[in-house]
Amino acid sequence: MNRNLWLLAVCQGLFLTNNVTFIAINGLVGLSLAPLGWMATLPVMGYVVGGALSTGLVARTQRLVGRKRSFQLGLAVALLSALLCTYAAASRNFWLLCFATVVAGYYNANAGLYRFAAAELAAPAAREKAVSLVMAGGLLGAVLGPNLAARTRDLFDVPFAGAYISLAAVALLAMLLLSFIEFAPPPPKGGSTGGRPLSAIMAQPVFIVSAAAGALSYGVMNLLMAATPIAMQQCRLPFSDAALVLEWHVIGMFAPGFFTGHLIRRFGALPIMGIGVALNLACVLIALSGVELQQFLLALFMLGVGWNFLFTGSTTLSLAAYGPQERDRAQGALNFFVFATLAISSLSSGVLVTTQGWTLLNYGSLLPLGLTAGALVWLGLRNARPATA
Repeated sequence: MNRNLWLLAVCQGLFLTNNVTFIAINGLVGLSLAPLGWMATLPVMGYVVGGALSTGLVARTQRLVGRKRSFQLGLAVALLSALLCTYAAASRNFWLLCFATVVAGYYNANAGLYRFAAAELAAPAAREKAVSLVMAGGLLGAVLGPNLAARTRDLFDVPFAGAYISLAAVALLAMLLLSFIEFAPPPPKGGSTGGRPLSAIMAQPVFIVSAAAGALSYGVMNLLMAATPIAMQQCRLPFSDAALVLEWHVIGMFAPGFFTGHLIRRFGALPIMGIGVALNLACVLIALSGVELQQFLLALFMLGVGWNFLFTGSTTLSLAAYGPQERDRAQGALNFFVFATLAISSLSSGVLVTTQGWTLLNYGSLLPLGLTAGALVWLGLRNARPATA
């Protein structure tokens, strides 16, 4: 870990502070403003839809102005969108809140590339550890995000307006830290047109599985996490309990980052990703066993650890699918699949938890988990075949 990686890890933590706070409050603010109950998670969905729509623009910006300026632009958007969310909550304008979260999605897509930038700041032999350890910076978000939401909830007369304003301050802090990071130089001139076309990159089995596992693991995690504050409110548990559950969930997401890279280096990405699937299945079983605080707490913690194994593994796996000149288009495609899946899961989360309940929501998560397991088995069997002439 060099200075650049430590600073990038802190920026990752501030990015996750933004994400966790958004998850904690957007569904509840949406529930209080939405014309219909099933629309409650549309502001959550707007954040990831904005991310999906921004992936192409972010990839072009990264290519044209480089990592540093592109990341700074993303933080400027985060600052402005947080202030717009504050105004939307104060004016009780549900559709303006949705629009503001769509705009914030640009920051989501932009900061989603921190993990790839981490691999470029380390020696090739240490890429897995660099990705894992920078993602471990999300622990800052685990602690700061839920507590920020809980402590600033009633800071002003408008519920959660203080939380949105605090996110603007978080963006300013991240901009300051980012200014001290020296990123790896961009690919040589002509890198935007060099290498294989995107269709050839995406046709590789390793890309297919890394994209599928990354997108589906994030989709399942978001499906359950976005619904948790609403489900706990329906079960008459206080918001302080929901904040505690989200805090331990995000700890589960990023605390393993201190050793996931070592595990992947020793055992390979596919076995660690398989353990991630098993942990997510354990989460569903625990969630189905009851709706007390302890079930929510343990299930969401297991969900976080399972996501870490799957997402860190899929990121590491994807590094073998493209070269330096293909970096921007390949990473843009990977992020697009993640955000498109997140958009679907965000809408499904609100609809299912408000109309069908927490139990059916958990049963519904078994399908993407089964598809992820199938993809891992397929690639594992393919890799085990003896080489032919």
